Amino acid sequence: MRGVFVTGTGTNVGKTVVSAALLCRYPSASYWKPIQTGIEIDNDTADVQRLSGAQVHDSGVRLRGPVSPHLAAERAGIRIDLRALELPPHAGPWVVEGAGGLLVPLNESVTMADLIAQLELPVVLAAHSSLGTINHTLLTLEALRARRLPVAGVVMVGDPDADNRKAIEHWGEVAVLGEMPRFELLAPGTLRAWASTELDPGLALAGLLSSGLRAKA
Repeated sequence: MRGVFVTGTGTNVGKTVVSAALLCRYPSASYWKPIQTGIEIDNDTADVQRLSGAQVHDSGVRLRGPVSPHLAAERAGIRIDLRALELPPHAGPWVVEGAGGLLVPLNESVTMADLIAQLELPVVLAAHSSLGTINHTLLTLEALRARRLPVAGVVMVGDPDADNRKAIEHWGEVAVLGEMPRFELLAPGTLRAWASTELDPGLALAGLLSSGLRAKA
């Protein structure tokens, strides 16, 4: 199965916008968010569809309360079962977005990392560009590799910081696929224009996310 799983060094790091940007860059891919909490506040699937125009699959676990999935499920009187979270039937490549960070609990015994392992998709890691990101990013990369989960690359979000990028690439032994600014106006055209020139310029993800290498050049 081709595609990537977008996780982050924490919550509110920009996973949803990174996912939408990947879909702008590779329009043959489809989007799925298997677990979302805080549905009374946010609808990440709708946001991705609006920003990218991509095909989205709005199925999975949807819970109220902007809290960890295991806690939101407990409050709703249910238990999240990984066996119910399989990729929907679709032949094309996938951009799958996680909830929270890599080790956010899903129930009493499994975390988001277990879902990534089940789906067998390489990871694109969304990380802040600001102070503290080196430690957070390297810790997350170390946790991914300890679980033998392949890493496709990192997208840094925020004001570009050449020193932080260099440190992450060197110490993390990973490619930074792009440095996404905080857009003053987050609109489809703005995101598409950025993604077409600044995200994965070397097409490192083309084999995972494009059909016939139909990436937008």
